[in-house]
Amino acid sequence: MRVTLLGTGDTTGTPTVGCDCDTCTAARERGVERTRFSVHVENERVDESLLIDFSPDFRYQFLRDDVSLPDAAVITHVHFDHLDGLGNVFRVLDSLEVYAADETDPQTGKSVAETVDDDYHYLDPLTVVPTTPLEPVAICGLEVTLVPVDHPPLVCYGLRVEDPVTGAALSITGDTSYDIPEASREVLADPDLLLADGIVPADLCEYHPIGGRHEDSEGVPRTFGTKHMTREGALAMADELNADRTRLVHLAHYYPVEEAFEEPLAVDGEEYVL
Repeated sequence: MRVTLLGTGDTTGTPTVGCDCDTCTAARERGVERTRFSVHVENERVDESLLIDFSPDFRYQFLRDDVSLPDAAVITHVHFDHLDGLGNVFRVLDSLEVYAADETDPQTGKSVAETVDDDYHYLDPLTVVPTTPLEPVAICGLEVTLVPVDHPPLVCYGLRVEDPVTGAALSITGDTSYDIPEASREVLADPDLLLADGIVPADLCEYHPIGGRHEDSEGVPRTFGTKHMTREGALAMADELNADRTRLVHLAHYYPVEEAFEEPLAVDGEEYVL
């Protein structure tokens, strides 16, 4: 299982358009970037690949990293930076199955699957597959399980991708606070590689209108506001899940420049063979 991090940034990415902060300036000087979130998983045993989330930067990411077009995809939630690249399948793919959760979101009155189906009804190649969270489904020769996480006000999901032949496992927290349900943590546990949402360092919580939440025993916030984990929260989650290796993703350009490109913060184009 070959995992390529196509997009490791938050909703504006790094460098951010129109921004000349030290971190964005350093990213330009170093030739590194964090485009909007997307992960490519290739199952070399069956010569098929799975795309997790459709970044608005889809076209650029696939040209830049020269990965194979997906045979199937998973959508974790309906925020634009994870979904709006889906329109790129027009004239590019002849067919594509898109897996998305079938649970009704109280906020929208629709499931993620229904929203995708409604919003992209004009895409003939698209077949939306409603998927029940916490129940494994076979995709591209891999076992994929969607897990509910905490990203208010909309429903959102992380996922585990496991090769049933080799046992190699990738876990992705999805966009979430530290308050991931216990049943989801059990599914995500013991991965070879964990991709964890760590949008900013914990000390930046003082600048959020509602601060931080889920503090540890020393008062360090593990959640930034309500929707995302801090760096410290993501690393605590990695310890709890017993991850063999961890990369932080969905990163904002607010990281101070002296910390922004340090381990274990990911940048686009990283590749892992599990």
